[in-house]
Amino acid sequence: MSFKTDIEIARAANKKPIQEIGAKLGIGSDDLLPYGHDKAKVSQAFIDSVQDRPNGKLILVTAINPTPAGEGKTTTTVGLGDGLNRIGKKAAICIREASLGPNFGMKGGAAGGGYAQVVPMEDMNLHFTGDFHAITSAHNLLSAMIDNHIYWGNELEIDIRRVAWRRVVDMNDRALRQINVSLGGVANGFPREAGFDITVASEVMAILCLAKDLEDLQRRLGDMIVAYRRDRTPVYCRDIKADGAMTVLLKDAMQPNLVQTLENNPAFVHGGPFANIAHGCNSVTATTTALKIADYVVTEAGFGADLGAEKFMNIKCRKAGLAPDAVVLVATVRAMKMNGGVAKADLGAENVEAVKKGCPNLGRHIANVKSFGVPVVVAINHFVTDTEAEVEAVKAYVAEQGSEAILCQHWAKGSEGTEALATRVAEIADAGMSNFAPLYPDDMPLFQKIDMIAKRIYHADEVIADKKIRDQLRDWEEQGYGNLPICMAKTQYSFSTDPNWRGAPTGHTVPVREVRLSAGAGFVVVICGEIMTMPGLPRVPSAENIKLNADGDIEGLF
Repeated sequence: MSFKTDIEIARAANKKPIQEIGAKLGIGSDDLLPYGHDKAKVSQAFIDSVQDRPNGKLILVTAINPTPAGEGKTTTTVGLGDGLNRIGKKAAICIREASLGPNFGMKGGAAGGGYAQVVPMEDMNLHFTGDFHAITSAHNLLSAMIDNHIYWGNELEIDIRRVAWRRVVDMNDRALRQINVSLGGVANGFPREAGFDITVASEVMAILCLAKDLEDLQRRLGDMIVAYRRDRTPVYCRDIKADGAMTVLLKDAMQPNLVQTLENNPAFVHGGPFANIAHGCNSVTATTTALKIADYVVTEAGFGADLGAEKFMNIKCRKAGLAPDAVVLVATVRAMKMNGGVAKADLGAENVEAVKKGCPNLGRHIANVKSFGVPVVVAINHFVTDTEAEVEAVKAYVAEQGSEAILCQHWAKGSEGTEALATRVAEIADAGMSNFAPLYPDDMPLFQKIDMIAKRIYHADEVIADKKIRDQLRDWEEQGYGNLPICMAKTQYSFSTDPNWRGAPTGHTVPVREVRLSAGAGFVVVICGEIMTMPGLPRVPSAENIKLNADGDIEGLF
């Protein structure tokens, strides 16, 4: 049996004009700002006009810890959205935009796969509507203005050893992690150490995804701490007078992007913070707007539920006043076998015992999500190598955990393969079974919040942080930032900080290497273990195989 590649399927899509997609949700042509024929931004005027409507049902799609075997979280998000529309529901999906870094590195795209994709897939995975470029430009404008302020007399008395604002680029480039700037003499400024993060780790990205409107965006940008004086008092973005110009650069980027699935259902694609180093959710603007104009909104949170779902619940829902009605937890038989110790090369052979041995990773995620008071359904993302016995082993295990698992074949069959899942999820959402509550209260001390996430979600024994880090957290509490939530930066591959420790480890420690205050976004970033906010390329990056063929089509992207 031969299968078409994702890109072949996407190219053959029967796309409809974006105005027809908008009409499904009651968005008129005048409220769409087209970027070509198949994608558009939704106007702020329309967003404002629907704010008094009641919300639809919010469904979160999350997953087990990712493995090289693949899980298919975005594919399931798209498939479930199509499935809900197939059974007669008015549904929309909300996902994140793709970063160029992993596209040219090793992860691949962010548009789904098989017959559960969002199109135009190639555009989405490359420049799309330019949002990431706008974020990169706004971020680096601030960087330039900080160094320029120091050059022209440093009226704010910034301690150049304590400039906290790094630069960003939307590419994996380990050589830029730590650099020296302003070398070459007096004309170039005062030399200092600096560095780059990837754009998706930028606080500007987080703010864009959490801001309610342009006024809120500018206020949050102004609240960002960019440096400290010698007396350790903070210098804010608004002190540099960069917040206005940054807002101008981000004006269009703030408007959500509307595209479509292969089955011509509406999809909002907006924002793109990674979940291993940032908060990992699409924009609040896209999600809240979709909830006003669709009866069901399916959204995803990055990587495993220990990162993406935890941050969705504790950061995005807390900040935006949202509450999920149901959670879909994606798993694959292949990933269960890999968690059970089977090598990737051997995943094609039936191994029911390995499936059972790997299921505790899934079980812990089920229990973690339930601890937020939200009902959980497991979606078994089907692969052709899965056997009936292996699938039944997963279903039986999930039943023992007090949940249910449903086999989904959306990759091969589109919405036909998710009818059962869509029907059950709609029943749960409509039944009002959710009793959502965040993991910790706002007024809990910062270190206790970190400790609670590590012990309740990661099942660690302890958090290790030296005196300097604990003192820093106490200083921020004294400055009025103690009520902020925590954004853990940790490997996505394990509950622990060791990416090779699969399954459901216990008895481990969580070492905190660094803490960063994102005062504008409204959270404290806690960097654990060896996680990097600027990834590097693999030994053989995907970029080596990406090119244009003789017909001008892109090859090697997926």
